[in-house]
Parts: sequence; C-alpha cells; structure tokens
Amino acid sequence: MTYKALTIAGSDSGGGAGIQADLKTFQELDVYGMSVITALTAQNTLGVQGVHPVPVEFVSEQLQSIADDLEPDALKTGMLFSAEIIETVANHVKKHKWTRLIVDPVMIAKGGASLLQQEAVKALQEKLLPSAYVVTPNIPEAEVLTGVVIQSEEDRKKAAIKLYQMGAEHVVIKGGHNEDKAVSVDLHYDGSQFHTFKGRRFETKHTHGTGCTFAAVITAEVAKGHSVQAAIGTAKEFITAAIENELGIGSGHGPTNHWAYRKAGVRT
Repeated sequence: MTYKALTIAGSDSGGGAGIQADLKTFQELDVYGMSVITALTAQNTLGVQGVHPVPVEFVSEQLQSIADDLEPDALKTGMLFSAEIIETVANHVKKHKWTRLIVDPVMIAKGGASLLQQEAVKALQEKLLPSAYVVTPNIPEAEVLTGVVIQSEEDRKKAAIKLYQMGAEHVVIKGGHNEDKAVSVDLHYDGSQFHTFKGRRFETKHTHGTGCTFAAVITAEVAKGHSVQAAIGTAKEFITAAIENELGIGSGHGPTNHWAYRKAGVRT
C-alpha cells in the first residue's frame, strides 16, 4: 500500500524548511508527499529576504485538487501567513473530513523574521486548532498561543492543557528552547497523561527547519497508521540524527540532514 501525506506550507528557496523539508522527510519515510503552497519566500541560511503570499483563491484550488484525486492519509500545516489562508485551510479540512491533521504553528523564522501576521494568531486558535489531531509548537509559539509564560516544566504542562482545551487531541511542546544544555525534552499531552521524549542536545547553529521536519515525521508516521506516541518517538530519533550529522552548508543557520536517519539504518 502506498501511503500519502499532504503538506500545506510555504516554500523555502533555501530548501531547509517549509514545503521542501516536508517533502524530503516524507520521502525518507517511504510516504508519498503532496503539497499545497501558501507562500513563496526568498530566503537562505542568513534569513528571510522576502515573503510573497499565494492568493487565497489559489490555495483553495490546490486543496480541492488534492481532495478530488489524491486523498491524504495524513496532512500537516506549516507557514500559513494570514487569517484568510488559515480559515480557507480549516474550511477544507472540515469539508473533506480530514481527521489526521498535524498543525505546526510556524510563527517566526530562525533569523527572527515574522512568518505569521498578528491577526492570524486568533484564526489559528479558533479555526484550526479545534480540528488538530496533533499540534507541535515550540516554547515561544506555545506562549503566544496560550498566554502562559513558560519558565518551568509546570508552566509547560499548563500551556499543554490550554492547547488541548482549544481542541487539539494531542499536544507536543518541543524542548528546543529550554535551558538544559545537555538534553532536549519534548512534552506530549494526550488529554489524560503527560509523556516526555528526551534527546541529546548538540552545540550547532545548523538547525534550520527542525520544527518543520519534526512535524513532518509525525505526519508521515501517522499516515502509515502508527500511534501518535510512536510517531513522536520516531520524530525525536529522526531530528536528533538530522542535527547530529550536520551538513555544514550556508553561512548562517544551516539546514538539518534529512538523510541521516535513513543512513543510520533505522526505518519504520
């Protein structure tokens, strides 16, 4: 059986994040990747030089084309840019009864550029999160979405509960921004229990696209029928290998190594 996954996100001309990272990840995990592009970016490892959103009508047309012929087994969202695009995506998710939706609430690029308009945050909270199977914010994104200042593990749990109450079935607050210098800990909340996923932390600036890739692994694994908890475990292994075996390209925040997990001989 061929499993299919859809990414709804922005294009990264540097190839490290967004649509490009998602499709590379799907391919590495033996899942057929499809895409709906929400914005074009001019960017490299030094930052984002320009963003050109795709017209809302054309985002809708892309989504309808996928629904008409290539029903996804799971789908993810990344950079959605505007409230209008978020609402369009949310409407199609409901219309086509797509239930395995992984929401990666992309807000700020590694270089600091805003990738989500301010008024879009409310649309994300009210329109998209209620349809989310999994939501995967980092700590700053979780703070914006919940209003909780995260300075401790208890704060992170409080934010996870709030995100669950907004409608997401599973919440994963990533640990890349926590202060532990040796270990990165991701927190998963399923509505009743908390689970933690630990991985070694590496001193490197080559982490561009880690969030996109992490959520893409979850999407691919869920598309194949794996549980969310198993999918998160694979995502942690995949992204740890991708960071450890850095490519070392670009003068700034370089991309992660999408083929490191496969070359390590670990397949799911």
